[in-house]
Amino acid sequence: MDADVIVVGAGLAGLAATAELADAGKKVLLLDQEPEASLGGQAFWSFGGLMFVDSPEQRRMGIKDSRDLALQDWLGSAGFDRLDDEDKWARQWAEAYVDFASGEKRPWLHGQGVRFFPVVGWAERGGYNADGHGNSVPRFHITWGTGPGLVAPFERRVREAVAKGLVEFRFRHRVDELTVTGGVVDGVSGKVLEPSTVARGVSSSRVEVEDFALTAQAVIVTSGGIGGNHDLVRESWPERLGKAPKEMITGVPAHVDGRMLGITEAAGGRYVNRDRMWHYTEGIRNWDPIWPSHGIRILPGPSSLWFDATGKRLPVPLFPGFDTLGTLEHIMKTGYDYSWFVLTQKIIEKEFALSGQEQNPDLTGKDIKGVLGRARGGATAPVQAFMDKGADFVVRNNLSDLVRGMNEVAGSDLIDYTDLERQILARDREMDNTFTKDLQVTALRGARNYRGDKLIRVAPPHKILDPKAGPLIAVKLNILTRKSLGGLQTDLDSRVLRADGTPLPGVYAAGEVSGFGGGGIHGYRSLEGTFVGGCLFTGRTAGRAAAKAVS
Repeated sequence: MDADVIVVGAGLAGLAATAELADAGKKVLLLDQEPEASLGGQAFWSFGGLMFVDSPEQRRMGIKDSRDLALQDWLGSAGFDRLDDEDKWARQWAEAYVDFASGEKRPWLHGQGVRFFPVVGWAERGGYNADGHGNSVPRFHITWGTGPGLVAPFERRVREAVAKGLVEFRFRHRVDELTVTGGVVDGVSGKVLEPSTVARGVSSSRVEVEDFALTAQAVIVTSGGIGGNHDLVRESWPERLGKAPKEMITGVPAHVDGRMLGITEAAGGRYVNRDRMWHYTEGIRNWDPIWPSHGIRILPGPSSLWFDATGKRLPVPLFPGFDTLGTLEHIMKTGYDYSWFVLTQKIIEKEFALSGQEQNPDLTGKDIKGVLGRARGGATAPVQAFMDKGADFVVRNNLSDLVRGMNEVAGSDLIDYTDLERQILARDREMDNTFTKDLQVTALRGARNYRGDKLIRVAPPHKILDPKAGPLIAVKLNILTRKSLGGLQTDLDSRVLRADGTPLPGVYAAGEVSGFGGGGIHGYRSLEGTFVGGCLFTGRTAGRAAAKAVS
């Protein structure tokens, strides 16, 4: 055999699995269809957000969290309703992950040199009952160094194993088949692609040079999801979210193509919960794109007013940062695939952050002075660049001109000035008192009770049409593809299961291709901070389980 274990996919889950295998003294071949420049996969581009429960950072911010509260939030968000079938293992993985997030996850990462930004973020705030969707408390911990800072220790461990002769990289190796002998997966075959010198994230060629076939005692599939493949996204789009968008932008590189899901399914693995997915509604077209249709997500605070394409304000509790999929469902059922934020200069300075390591050079570069500058006011340089150059931004000094600009950007006359002014004035009148019946106003005032939000995330409440808060800003928000929540069904040892519920011998799966565990650990909705963390948890589990299984 060519190795003890073959790992397919050199993203974060693949690196974590490979590092664990090498620590156990196993010989590993790590394959990826991309060139070495893209080592680390999607995780490298990420904000590096991680969910921890009852962490030192939370306690220092006055946040009281617990394992039971986190599990209540997870289950309320997941809404598992296929417990006898597709959710059987996903539900077990969910509880295991909450235990991990409230236990050894942070010390395990801290021991490898990973550090965290001290202010804990509050993502997916929910807005429903206590046992419904959302985080009851802030849990979003930003890795100091963002995605690259999270990838670094695992890349270091793997490169050290390469130096010891335990790991061998095979870049530009595209797997087309899991080979099966006597019902056991014993290797992979595919095509070697021509060498490529493209930069990280840039689409590489698919010119085939030669065939390859490799054998091992086990194969771990860590190839990611379907976010870069719009055809697969539309094919899997569920009716409950309305019609699939005619136009979408892309939040992941093109190589996130979902191929290994079908390839593993063809070998006998079971692909479940394919109708569950996680796409963002706050996508903006990147003025300086790296991959095709490159989009960036706005990480908004709660103050911007959210309107659909026709200028109607979104209903309670679909406020910025509260319910990603609830908002997606509402928008798609309007008959349009975009929406609008309307806000002020004061709001954008305090509340707009952009997802992704390249949009946060201070956090990514571990620049303490730069990070402290966020609290002093003014839009960050990346946000200002989008205001100046972004195709989806309209900045004007009065509402009439703003509406005219919105309609120009949309290529329509759907926004009526009189009606938009009426809705904004109605909201602004609510600011004259500490009392209000507008629940978004209540929510933003409540958010400022958390000192982390008051410090860097939520602007002081003010009237949108107050000239002193201007200029006015409108942002056209596109649907941004990101994650598939379903995947290959796995047991708690990350073994891929067959349709009859028994393990498919010789094959494991980790990361997004496994639905981050069990074929869909998140159920219908995510609490955020659980995607790169899910890659780490499942990658570690798969690597350790495979190491025990091979001789």
